[in-house]
Amino acid sequence: MSRIRTAAIFRCAAPLGALVLAAALGGCTLGPLPPVEPPASPVSYRAMLDQFSKRLLDAGAPAVLVQVRVGSDKWSQSYGVRDLASRATAEVSGPVHVGNVTKSMVAVAVLKLAEEGVLQLDAPASAYLPQFDPVLHPPESVSVRQLLQHRSGMPSVSGPLFDPATVRQALTQGVGMPELLAMAGRMPWERRLAQGFEYSDSNYIALGMIVERIRGRPIGDVIRTDIVEPLDLSATRMTAPGPPPSSMVHGYITLDGQPLDVTYPAAQIGNAALGMVSNVADLNSFYRALLQNKLLQPATTKEMQSPPYAKYGLGVFRWNDLCTNDFYYGHTGDVPGYGTIALASADGTRQLAMAVAYPPEPLLAGVNPALQEMETIAVDALNSTC
Repeated sequence: MSRIRTAAIFRCAAPLGALVLAAALGGCTLGPLPPVEPPASPVSYRAMLDQFSKRLLDAGAPAVLVQVRVGSDKWSQSYGVRDLASRATAEVSGPVHVGNVTKSMVAVAVLKLAEEGVLQLDAPASAYLPQFDPVLHPPESVSVRQLLQHRSGMPSVSGPLFDPATVRQALTQGVGMPELLAMAGRMPWERRLAQGFEYSDSNYIALGMIVERIRGRPIGDVIRTDIVEPLDLSATRMTAPGPPPSSMVHGYITLDGQPLDVTYPAAQIGNAALGMVSNVADLNSFYRALLQNKLLQPATTKEMQSPPYAKYGLGVFRWNDLCTNDFYYGHTGDVPGYGTIALASADGTRQLAMAVAYPPEPLLAGVNPALQEMETIAVDALNSTC
């Protein structure tokens, strides 16, 4: 994420493979199954999200956009304004920067290459991107799978990219993915005896470059062909030079004590880690199609959700689904000015997507508290729809 790592919310609730789960989650032990609760009225999750959204507005958020799909029931709501200058009402269809949700789409593009047999997930990344080793100097060989899972240990470029001292430059000067990879190569990459999950935007910069080299086209064009056009996602696109869409919800930070519009930073243009723009309806459509095997073969979708009980699979986060003792899959997004979360039940029938234009605040070095709250409320809201 732009400078931050999302803290996924986990509960010790899934009995299947409890010993593995206990080890993976730090000693959680298997307890009795939760009691069966009566079906929740749709009003319950709506009231929960309505209250949370209004609290964000009270804290200074310009806009909150939400869409929930539970079976045939669909509820969408927008709060606040599109921008602070015009004070025009925010529309729920308004596009926003979805930041790190981009990674799920890039992962689909990579996995389609694997399905076609032109890429092997366990092959070294350097086999598909010759400059990988000379530019990054990894302490040992790194596979494509490790990049997808954030298990390479590669340092993230987003800290330097969105440092408060250089954020104005990031707003106006584009940075290509080769330059971002070179930036990562100038950062220390430490060797570890056992490399676990360590979130880094640099992994997906490298994956985006691999896709571009194999396909011979920009990553945004590949995502459009692989995902956007087949699903008719009208608001979803990779950022490109030029002004933002007129309907876009604006994001802000505070710099030198004043609000600064960060709606279309040049440094995010074409960025495979966090460059996509979308809206909440398109995000729900994307994850529903993904989990219902409309983008990938069933075996590939299942592999995307591996390894079992890890917090992160191949381009997707995982949260406990207390309604089914299964998992929700999706992604969070955090870039300057915006926070996003989209998650869906394993069968794609229960979904929630929420996007927030953050209250204008100075850039944070850690997890944005609003994003942490969004994760919690999103999971709780879907768990109330049993």
